[in-house]
Amino acid sequence: MSQADTPSRADGLLTLAAADALWPELLSNSAVPAALEAFTSLPADARSGHVLLGSHLVPTVQDADDRWHVQEVDVRRAAADLRSVKVNRNALVHIAPCIVPSTGQEDAQALRWRQRLDREWSRVRDHDLHDLSWQQAGNGDLRQLAGIDWRRALVVRPKAEAAHTWWLPRTLTQVLDAAERTETQWLLAARVCSRCGAYPDDRPEAQRMQTGRGQQTICSACSNATLRPYTRELEGLLYSALSKKRSSLEVSGWRCAVCQEAAASVIDHCHEHGYVRAPVCQACNTRERPNYLYRNDIYVTDRYVSLFHSHAQDWLRHWHRCPGCRARTTLPLPHLAALTAVLVGAPMRPTHRVPHSSRGRIPCGELRASWTGSHNQPRSCMITLSVDYCPGGEHRILAKVPYRTAVDRFRTWLAEMAPEVAAAAGPSRYDTVPAQFRPVIPDTSSPPPSLF
Repeated sequence: MSQADTPSRADGLLTLAAADALWPELLSNSAVPAALEAFTSLPADARSGHVLLGSHLVPTVQDADDRWHVQEVDVRRAAADLRSVKVNRNALVHIAPCIVPSTGQEDAQALRWRQRLDREWSRVRDHDLHDLSWQQAGNGDLRQLAGIDWRRALVVRPKAEAAHTWWLPRTLTQVLDAAERTETQWLLAARVCSRCGAYPDDRPEAQRMQTGRGQQTICSACSNATLRPYTRELEGLLYSALSKKRSSLEVSGWRCAVCQEAAASVIDHCHEHGYVRAPVCQACNTRERPNYLYRNDIYVTDRYVSLFHSHAQDWLRHWHRCPGCRARTTLPLPHLAALTAVLVGAPMRPTHRVPHSSRGRIPCGELRASWTGSHNQPRSCMITLSVDYCPGGEHRILAKVPYRTAVDRFRTWLAEMAPEVAAAAGPSRYDTVPAQFRPVIPDTSSPPPSLF
């Protein structure tokens, strides 16, 4: 892929797929072997806010469609730095097997490449690396480290015993050490409050907020002093219209409308009706998102089930901030299917005994909800509840619930769980809500704003 053919936007952003294709091309004449999936394979994780390329930390950017991008200039700068590295393949460093000391509390996002390679060696030590591919040997996960394909530089030396030894060129180990040091310093700085310089007394991820200068960490004392509660300023607005206006709204100035603790970072909206609900923090926005398999198929995990129990009133109040859901006393179809799975499918879910344990019986498999049809045609809409990966059958159907029956069950359950929310719902109170909602049409004429 030539530089002219590289798909990029006017603001210099590359999709992760485009960056994956560009990275090996930039290092084609380099002594450092480039990874083919430097941005999308482990341990790279765009959701952490950065991707390591050698000793360079490249920030990641998320757009309105939850797609991640990187700046092309950052990728080229990191490639230029690695092209200047000279690798002497005769000067080797022993990397496995070895005992890597633990540092105690380690961050899950940290590179820690020596520990990763030591675990990788433990997986394949019983196989002949000359006869088996990496996938056959059980790898398939750790393909690259900081954008470097370490497997192409690996030297395996046989021993008299069954286990072999692994070696890497000394220059590459120095590059990986520099990458680990860069990431460690970034993770340390991410835990420090950008306003007062103190360590936050709560979880660091709960204090990350999006500002005009990117993500920053704000401690509880500073955030509580500056955040304002959300008082329905955006009620009744369409999310598509709000995005097209390019509003200069400071989302980070609000306190999350659900948990009332962390700073808001995104505007949550109803995907079924298109109305804005409220500004929420990233943790709450992720927690209320069903675990999709396909567009009309979800797994109802324990994380999502908890929304209907411990904090049901908060979430029901939040979901009913959408005028469409309030007028029809219902939920968006994915949430309604998940609730139906909890109310109808969970009691019918098969159980089995725990082997070699006295804990009794536990539910087996994965609870699954799928649907056919649309909420705009209730008579044709059917919700199917099933269990996957059950010892009694790979796929077992528990029940089929018509859409209208699921809505009636939700209304009964809503009156019991959140009487105030149920009292505020109903078509008589929202006569101005249109009978047919317009679909949300994103504005693709220019790059989306960073707040949405």
